[in-house]
Amino acid sequence: MLFSSFVFLSAFLPLTLLCYYAVPRVARNFVLLAASMVFYAWGDFDYLGIMLGTVLVDYFGALAIERIPDGRARLRVVVLGAFVALNLSVLFYFKYFNFVMDNLSALAGVEWALKRIAMPLGISFYTFQGLSYLVDVYRREIPAQRDLPTLALFISYFPQLVAGPILKYHDVRQEMESRRETLSHFAYGARRFAMGFAKKVLVANSMAVVADSVFGESANAFGTVTAWGGAVAYSLQLYFDFSGYSDMAIGLGAMFGFHFLENFNYPYSSLSITEFWRRWHISLSTWFKEYLYIPLGGNRVTKARNILNLAIVFLVTGIWHGAEWTFVLWGAFHGAFILLEKLTGWHKKLDGLAMKALHRAYLLLAVLFGWVLFRADGISYAFDYVRNMLGMLSTSPTRETAYYFSNFSLFMMAVAAMLSVGTFKNILAHAAASPRRQLAFDAWLLALLVLSMSFLAGASYNPFIYFRF
Repeated sequence: MLFSSFVFLSAFLPLTLLCYYAVPRVARNFVLLAASMVFYAWGDFDYLGIMLGTVLVDYFGALAIERIPDGRARLRVVVLGAFVALNLSVLFYFKYFNFVMDNLSALAGVEWALKRIAMPLGISFYTFQGLSYLVDVYRREIPAQRDLPTLALFISYFPQLVAGPILKYHDVRQEMESRRETLSHFAYGARRFAMGFAKKVLVANSMAVVADSVFGESANAFGTVTAWGGAVAYSLQLYFDFSGYSDMAIGLGAMFGFHFLENFNYPYSSLSITEFWRRWHISLSTWFKEYLYIPLGGNRVTKARNILNLAIVFLVTGIWHGAEWTFVLWGAFHGAFILLEKLTGWHKKLDGLAMKALHRAYLLLAVLFGWVLFRADGISYAFDYVRNMLGMLSTSPTRETAYYFSNFSLFMMAVAAMLSVGTFKNILAHAAASPRRQLAFDAWLLALLVLSMSFLAGASYNPFIYFRF
């Protein structure tokens, strides 16, 4: 069930809100838990048991870890490792088994008739949430949650269940157990949801039409201008698709009394890849920092070991996104730029407008070429596409560039480009500065919501990229 679907907007969300605020406060978590089960079962009933199994593994695993005294440090590590391995083995089987077997069969020169394994929705997200909970209990940062429904709600909470942001239990523990809903926070959540909905339906979907039409062709079937336009369209689609969904998730959380941390902070306005990863998919990058990079030693080690740690983190980041070599190379691609910046200090050389402009161009070009790898159906296609962008591929265009870019899509691309770099960054804060501004902003937002709904009603195309992860 997509947030940007009529089933969700006209039935699921209104009924959930009605039930939530109609019952006594002590029962509200149960309403959210029931709604989360329905939400997940609607989209992936066959794999609902997998998610519930993850909940039970993490519940009993945390209790076992907590009971082992600090004096038995080795046993605590072994028990933690066992439950972490159990979580990861489930993730590996459903997400990576096909990939590994396909590569082994290719190396062996034998075709194995294997049943294709479908990946459960949101498994990467709820698995990582469970892992962070186990590690936090192991570190004695939080006590193990003895109320099973509360832990189940944390792992299955529908606003962020299938696409994030990735929650860490120590960030939301207090609100999971006790929170206070307010009208002002609910209103903020509704506004945030509406803004995310518009980003998804109006901007991301418009860019998706362009990107899919270009990337759906062979790499030599269009000219260099079209190749650049397709790459830009996909970069904007990906950002507005995912950040729009994150906005909707943050807004939904606020409507039920939760305060989720930001997941995007205008990453395309960065001046380096290092800064980009502080702004892009923040919940994932901070997860890897807290639970992989720092445990590996972080930057408190030798320079050589620190380089290795960074390389491991970005390889894993690529693998987390998908079981394809293109994702592995995409992670290595970003990791290489991170290492280059760290070794040269390039990302700190920001004196003067000219140098900042050079950094901005460098960042956008690096990210753009990286997204081609991310979007391509295979490595050879990605390389051919990049060669086309650089004018190094012999092409035989079958259509004019105008075929791929309507006047509307070009207009939306210009709007998206301005929005993606924070042109209207503080619009919510400015609107809240006075009642008159707030009223005008709400009227504008309502009109935007109506427009988005009309676009949704007239469109048959409403994908969401991050469901595949």
